[in-house]
Amino acid sequence: MPVFITILLMSAGAGAMAGNLHYLELVNTAPASVSAFAIADAGSENWRDVPLGTMALHGGGDSTTIGIVDAAGCRHDLRATFADGRVLIQRSFDVCKYRSYHIGPYLRRAEPGEPPARP
Repeated sequence: MPVFITILLMSAGAGAMAGNLHYLELVNTAPASVSAFAIADAGSENWRDVPLGTMALHGGGDSTTIGIVDAAGCRHDLRATFADGRVLIQRSFDVCKYRSYHIGPYLRRAEPGEPPARP
């Protein structure tokens, strides 16, 4: 059963609440568990951790849903950290256009000891 987590990710400033709320389903189709997940406004490097609860997002199809306020626009950078040490960064993901993010296909590009994958 998926876990639902609502995270309101806002930019600083008076207009932060002006954005729309979008829900994004994170689906870990990779074999490794995701131990941490973070999001930033596209290109900002201002990462905000997304709590995954008390357990990791297990590989093989485990999923959770997060809520994102797009006060800074629809595009966000996503960062998944895996239990085996790999880090995957997805740049400029459009949360207005896509309702789910399947991690597995992108993990194949992130090998241990290499710089983070940036598809």
